[in-house]
Amino acid sequence: MSAFLEAVMLVCFGLSWPINALKAWKSRTAVGTSWTFLALITFGYLAGIAAKFAGGTINWVLAVYFINLVALIVNWAVFFRNRSLDFKRRAK
Repeated sequence: MSAFLEAVMLVCFGLSWPINALKAWKSRTAVGTSWTFLALITFGYLAGIAAKFAGGTINWVLAVYFINLVALIVNWAVFFRNRSLDFKRRAK
């Protein structure tokens, strides 16, 4: 039951990443996006993955961590793309 509840938490939290990436992609700006927030969330996911290995509780929930991590990596890519667009706009 605890693995199921952990997965529910991860899915609920993880649904925000694709939505956020799409919104950021459409906005074409990094203004309002916090790299510190993204870094802390990334660290949190990596800690959760490490906890699974350290605690010997490697199960199907680990896949949900990795799916969320991939979605977060997409957010990082969009952030850097948008930051580049912001720099180009300022240079003009």
